[in-house]
Amino acid sequence: MTQGEHLPASDQNTTTGPVTAISDTGHSRRAFLFRLALFMNAAVGVVLGVPIIGYLLGPALKNRTDNSQWISLGPVSDFPVGQTRLATFRNPITTKWDGETGNIPCWVRRVSQETFQVFAINCAHLGCPVRWFPQSGLFLCPCHGGAYYADGSRASGPPERGLFEYDYKIVADNLMISAWRMPTLAQQACMERPLVQTEEIGVSAKKLVPAEKTKPRCGSCQV
Repeated sequence: MTQGEHLPASDQNTTTGPVTAISDTGHSRRAFLFRLALFMNAAVGVVLGVPIIGYLLGPALKNRTDNSQWISLGPVSDFPVGQTRLATFRNPITTKWDGETGNIPCWVRRVSQETFQVFAINCAHLGCPVRWFPQSGLFLCPCHGGAYYADGSRASGPPERGLFEYDYKIVADNLMISAWRMPTLAQQACMERPLVQTEEIGVSAKKLVPAEKTKPRCGSCQV
């Protein structure tokens, strides 16, 4: 073929046809991979975002009725008079995926037919679980040697106070405890009336008397 001559129409179609097909195929492949990458990134974002959103919105969506919930520890007949036994209840503010960690143990002491003491299992020092030894009549902490008498009062060791106690009541021969409010010093500070110094007329010595009832010091206090 000399200069200036042109290919026949059939030859031109044969030459440009495969090039156009390859170009269209490459463009479609790039578009498919781009959409696939967008889809995978969106899926990863959803997987990572759901726990974060649940953590941020969980307190606002939680059922507020748990704040007044009483939990049954079982029939009062399960706790003989004069004995201290271990009981377990389900944390009312737990979630479904907490598993066994949502079960909280406590010590139940039955003083008389209608009188109980329900102790938090945690030592008042650093929170280690205490054990009851009926032979010695003491609660003993295995971590730092804290000891408590049968009534929960401090016997010896690092703790500066006795065991924390749950509020309880008896309903239809079942022992119920107010489990939503953990017995801690912070809760007791909200419930107790502070002491202030006053000086009686004609008496030089000062004494401590209960002050007027004040408003709760924190948002979690309900007094």
